[in-house]
Amino acid sequence: MSRPVIGIIGNSYLLNDQYPVHAGGTMNSQAIADVAGCLPLIVPSDPGLAGVEELMQVCDGFLLTGGRPNVHPEEYGEQETEAHGEFDRARDAIALGIVRACVERGQPFLGICRGFQEVNVAMGGSLYPEIRDLPGRMNHRMPPDGTLEEKFELRHDVTFSEGGIFHGVMGAPKVRTNTLHGQGIKEPGARIVIDGHAEDGTPEAIYVEGAPGFTLAVQWHPEYEAAIDPVSRPLFEAFGAAARDWAQGVRAAPLSKAV
Repeated sequence: MSRPVIGIIGNSYLLNDQYPVHAGGTMNSQAIADVAGCLPLIVPSDPGLAGVEELMQVCDGFLLTGGRPNVHPEEYGEQETEAHGEFDRARDAIALGIVRACVERGQPFLGICRGFQEVNVAMGGSLYPEIRDLPGRMNHRMPPDGTLEEKFELRHDVTFSEGGIFHGVMGAPKVRTNTLHGQGIKEPGARIVIDGHAEDGTPEAIYVEGAPGFTLAVQWHPEYEAAIDPVSRPLFEAFGAAARDWAQGVRAAPLSKAV
């Protein structure tokens, strides 16, 4: 049996400050292939090259990856400021459209970091431009120096809703994660369920209530050492199972809150 195809939303940038590329991190592809058991397919972040409807036909699910550029604040009705950082409007156009189409149809996706923020914005939510500037919040950004291991070091706990979706996937009410983001959820979008928080109250795990499929997203980076990490592995395994169900025509029950 062929593996389900997972479209990995890539990022646009200039290689060596002059050569334009579309690319995705190797760790994302490895996690999809080795842990989710699916076929990774990097998608150029430009709807002019690959439209949402075309991709929905080609792919069985989508991985919305992290990335340096942020979602443009115009997407949630705010003005651009210096604090909002860099942008990738082409990625905004394709990623937000994919989220909305997946929610409507039940096609699975997993959001990571920027992808987490894209899910919230696609559903009508907004973002803080800089979490560390808020009273009582920690610095969630990636350490500027150090080895890869030091950058992806586990730095805070995430506590899930008792008996909720993430509690069930992880098999634990609390896990420890890395943190490499600057922005975060300000107002949750329609049907966005915040199912996990960091110690400082920052939303870290969400899904779309009532969506007929796998719509989970996390603010941390589970792709790092996904095959051996006890938090990352069950997340990617659950995503892979959802993609296999979709590919085989099995449709999931709508996601709902714990009661």
